[in-house]
Amino acid sequence: MRELEDLLRRHFLGDYRILSTEREGDGERLARHAIERGATRLVIAGGDGTASEAVSGLLRSGSSNGVEIALLPLGTGRDFARLLGLGTDLSASVARLESGRRRNIDAGRVRCRAPDGGERERFFLNIASIGLPAESTRWLQGRLSRRGPMSYVASALVGLARYKMPLTTILVDDRVAHEGPLALAAVSNGRSFAGGMRVAPEASIDDGVFDVVIAQGMSAASALWLFPRLMLGRHVGDRRVHVQRGKVVRAESEAAVWVEADGEPVGTLPCTIEILPGALTLCGLP
Repeated sequence: MRELEDLLRRHFLGDYRILSTEREGDGERLARHAIERGATRLVIAGGDGTASEAVSGLLRSGSSNGVEIALLPLGTGRDFARLLGLGTDLSASVARLESGRRRNIDAGRVRCRAPDGGERERFFLNIASIGLPAESTRWLQGRLSRRGPMSYVASALVGLARYKMPLTTILVDDRVAHEGPLALAAVSNGRSFAGGMRVAPEASIDDGVFDVVIAQGMSAASALWLFPRLMLGRHVGDRRVHVQRGKVVRAESEAAVWVEADGEPVGTLPCTIEILPGALTLCGLP
């Protein structure tokens, strides 16, 4: 934090205030508070989960027009930051806050069943997933203070042992895309998640549609064989994997199938996930 404050004083020409998160939900609350007080730029120093919370606060406030967001290369997975080409040089990222490029991008919105039985809404920048990745995320949350490549591998293995490939129906723009046992469905605005897994290698963050990557239910042995192909983005074309593009994804199951967004568990099916074209303006880009 001290390094960031020094860099802001050195490079940033505007007025600013540093707000720190301490627990889940703080990012959304602080972003809404800042916007209500007239902030026109949110600089997010954290990983995908922190960025997702802040974006949720921005979009839920109803005042996203005229508010820019910038990401600084901190956090663990940093899949979205890598997609943007931000690198790991914090000093360079702060310097770009005034001189960097701007880009309008899409965001996503998830509505699903909350753990208490009500409805929960969450916005996201990168990827929302259903099934095995969400189960892995649930296991990882709160167990490790620091996440890295091996923690994501460990959570995937634990998730595979816990997950039962439930019968699930998925519709993309009201067309049935999958009906049967489900391994995973990744509703992708960005291209990678879980610390570099290239689940949607052709996705674009500004084309107004999701790339929906669906892997049908399979044996544990088959899933283990597919895992390294997922890491490298070589799973597309596998007979058990198919990709569709669309704006609205709906999923339902009689089982308690979990949904996550940007690495954070949201709730269980049924869910609706929709694209918000051009909802955000990024600044400070290379």
